[in-house]
Amino acid sequence: MRRVAAVGAVVAALVSAAAVGMTGGCSSSRSGSEAAAHDTVYVMVKEGYVGVNPYERHMDTMPDDGCVKMKINPVGGTLGKVFNDSNYVHLDEAERIGISPIETLADVWRVRRPVCRIKSCREYVVDSLTHSLPYLVPEAAALLREIGARFNDSLVARGGGAYRLKVTSVLRTKAGIKSLRRRNGNAVEASAHQFGTTFDISYAKFICDSVTVNRTQEDLKNLLGEVLKAVRDEGGCYVKYERKQGCFHITARDRRKDSEI
Repeated sequence: MRRVAAVGAVVAALVSAAAVGMTGGCSSSRSGSEAAAHDTVYVMVKEGYVGVNPYERHMDTMPDDGCVKMKINPVGGTLGKVFNDSNYVHLDEAERIGISPIETLADVWRVRRPVCRIKSCREYVVDSLTHSLPYLVPEAAALLREIGARFNDSLVARGGGAYRLKVTSVLRTKAGIKSLRRRNGNAVEASAHQFGTTFDISYAKFICDSVTVNRTQEDLKNLLGEVLKAVRDEGGCYVKYERKQGCFHITARDRRKDSEI
């Protein structure tokens, strides 16, 4: 109960800070990554959102019968070998472009970057987060949207299928990391998730919206790998293939050249 109250307090503080402009938000005079992010997220709004988000509706499980195989292009090796960017690389970029880690409520009022609240949309579904909060800096929110859109486009190009990505972890506070480490020994204390630049996308489960063209989990995982390889090669992100957690650990990179945050 204490942790629930603490998380609620942090969320309330994030919303309050945005309401008075302390976090900057994603303004209407936006460009670049902020513009892409704005189309995906409800930006630092109050919790009084009325009604049900239609993008939360989906099937409970992935159909496993009558699956149609899909052409998969090689990415140059196994996913574990190809996506092996170290935690140090993720941390370095996260510290450079992200917010300051949130340890206390007072820290919320001192965040140095705008943060955007992400919600389930046509590109992805946000899982019920138990150890993180649904906030990202604009670059990361835009990256998540881009990955989801490219995954959807690739799926259509290969013959279709009503699937979306599942986001399993986003912004973590120091308290959230401490709690997670008690349950998951693989979680690191120096986590890039603290900076609002990093998110996890499941490859163990994809969200199925309806029975159209059934696909295997393995094909969808490898298709997502294709998308991530392309985005990473373009300088958009760092990626770590997490075996135990069944997810891709992804940190946004600053694509702007010769500029400083």
